[in-house]
Amino acid sequence: MIPVCEPVLDGREEAYVLECLRTNWISSSGTYIPAFEKAFSRSCGVREGVACSSGTTAIHLALAALGVGAGDEVIVPDFTLIVAANMVALTGARAVLVDADPATWGIDPARIEEKITPRTKAIMVVHMYGHPCDMDPILAIARRHGLKVIEDGAEAHGADYKGRRVGALGDAACFSFYGNKILTTGEGGMVVTDDAALAERVRLLRNQAFEEPRFVHRFLGFNYRLTNLQAAIGLAQCEQLDEKIARKRRLAQWYTARLKDEPDLTLPPEAPWAKSVYWMYGIVLQPGFGCSRDALMQALRRHGVDTRAFFHPLHRQPVFMDSRDPRFPDTSGAYPVAERLGRDGLYLPSGLGLTQEQVQRVVAALRQCRKAGALAPGIR
Repeated sequence: MIPVCEPVLDGREEAYVLECLRTNWISSSGTYIPAFEKAFSRSCGVREGVACSSGTTAIHLALAALGVGAGDEVIVPDFTLIVAANMVALTGARAVLVDADPATWGIDPARIEEKITPRTKAIMVVHMYGHPCDMDPILAIARRHGLKVIEDGAEAHGADYKGRRVGALGDAACFSFYGNKILTTGEGGMVVTDDAALAERVRLLRNQAFEEPRFVHRFLGFNYRLTNLQAAIGLAQCEQLDEKIARKRRLAQWYTARLKDEPDLTLPPEAPWAKSVYWMYGIVLQPGFGCSRDALMQALRRHGVDTRAFFHPLHRQPVFMDSRDPRFPDTSGAYPVAERLGRDGLYLPSGLGLTQEQVQRVVAALRQCRKAGALAPGIR
């Protein structure tokens, strides 16, 4: 089976982890944590990085540190992982959904302003599948309305927007280092920013809001720390980040060269102003493809190719549709682009270790499955 994504640990990860074990610095103190924070934040083009236990907790920390709370609203894309809306709810605020941009698959800048109310506190953008959102109009909207901008860059380590790295575009940016990410620590995350005061507040909240005296608390904090062991892996991964980005882009080129002439397939976007890192090589089936997305995924699995469906739109999440919780988003609107992406999109194997021969096998299997589907139209 060709997997969707596997981590590649081919640098100094083992040496750094063994040093942690030999020196006994295995918990949430040690030299690798600040070294990793410094290396990764520099790669984003910002001064401050605060490592934490996951990309999810990074989002929660950024929201909390920016003062988002009960009664507030945060603009989020409808087409994204449920984490965005969950973390907004965890602060007591409410996510307000905006449809996807058909050109980038990220939040549609043209649909944001109509969703802003006096309660709106921030706009959260997600750089979807490694492609940056169109940030200039989003930042202009935020300035007009006095809003904060949070980047979810979990899938976009090293992506560029008009020559600037993702992570240096908003007030704060959040990254995930889960095992399938371009840069991994197994589990882990980071908040990056150029705002030193904001970074200091994130550090405070990350560590139970300990101050002096240590066990007297003025703020509600969390245990969202990263371990020195994980940071050791992260630092080694950072040392090879440029090569990892190059591998991802090379992998996308292999797929695109083989699929660009296939009819009824939409391939991943790359706008003229963007440098995508193609975290996942996603394709969207058009109506003439011959079978449904789910039927294709099942057929590819029989051919030894693992795949994943695109994210399920937030307005279609049962946990939100079936609830009257005031923190949960209103799911009654129309989100046609997110609907189409969530119904017809999937990503092909996209791991950093994938070879050209494996890509050729994936494409050959896709063509065989398409042919079989075309011979039996209506398979859903």
